[in-house]
Amino acid sequence: MLEVKNARMLYGDLVAVDSLSFTIKPGDIFGLLGTNGAGKTTTFRMIMGLLEPTEGEILYNGGKVGYHNVNEIGYMIEERSLLTKITVKELMLYFGQLKDMETKDILERLDYWLERFDIVDYKNKKIKELSKGNQQKIQFISAIINNPKLLVLDEPFSGLDPINTELFVEVIRDFQKNGSMVVFSSHQLDHVESFCEELIVLEKGKAIIEGRIDQVKKDFKKQNIKIIGDVDIETLKAISGVYQVIENSNEIIVKIENEDVATKVFDYIKTCQHIMKYDVEQASLSEIFIAKVGGLKNEKV
Repeated sequence: MLEVKNARMLYGDLVAVDSLSFTIKPGDIFGLLGTNGAGKTTTFRMIMGLLEPTEGEILYNGGKVGYHNVNEIGYMIEERSLLTKITVKELMLYFGQLKDMETKDILERLDYWLERFDIVDYKNKKIKELSKGNQQKIQFISAIINNPKLLVLDEPFSGLDPINTELFVEVIRDFQKNGSMVVFSSHQLDHVESFCEELIVLEKGKAIIEGRIDQVKKDFKKQNIKIIGDVDIETLKAISGVYQVIENSNEIIVKIENEDVATKVFDYIKTCQHIMKYDVEQASLSEIFIAKVGGLKNEKV
């Protein structure tokens, strides 16, 4: 179990992380989100034992991260940290040996992951010869080569196309099924929403949203109604509780303040003809993120 208890990190007078607390249990996928400079990377470095919190503590299975348990952890940093003049095989032997792995085990796992990521032919190529997307795959493999029990991923989907992003998600889910703890950050909130159970959103080091995603969305109240059919836009806009109507090429999205407004919209829709779609959905994680973080930024202006 990973426990972050009232962690606070100061850089001089700058508060990078302020009284942050959360717990991750085996098999959990936990999202740590926020804008650039919100405190995500500092939090990851504290989890890894690279930084000591100014206040509070971070415990991995009841103790601090150190030489006695660091081999159980995988860490993928946002910036690429690959040695570009050596081959993929040489790089993995280097990283694997840092985790006290036997050469035989390193090569076996490397072959498995190269095949899983469809880059078998790159085993003996130098890192600098690979595309940015394939370098990202190699960096990911370097973080999971030791089959970690705690996997820390800082922007793992950066530079990936949708197909490879889904492949990364599949691998992360496999680690979850095997009981690993996964904590990650990402700006691709649609993927966070699709496979992450709990999250914290940071802004200036403080948690402004936290909890299970389903509860976060429920607490937000605002909802979207998606309509396909012949409706009058001005009539929709005039309904009390409707705060925006968006006309897309294939559907109309009606944004409402809460679920009670859906009844009013439906009463109007019942008077319309040729309605092919009427779906009420909770607000997306992206909308909640923009509303909460954007609202705070506007308050400071």
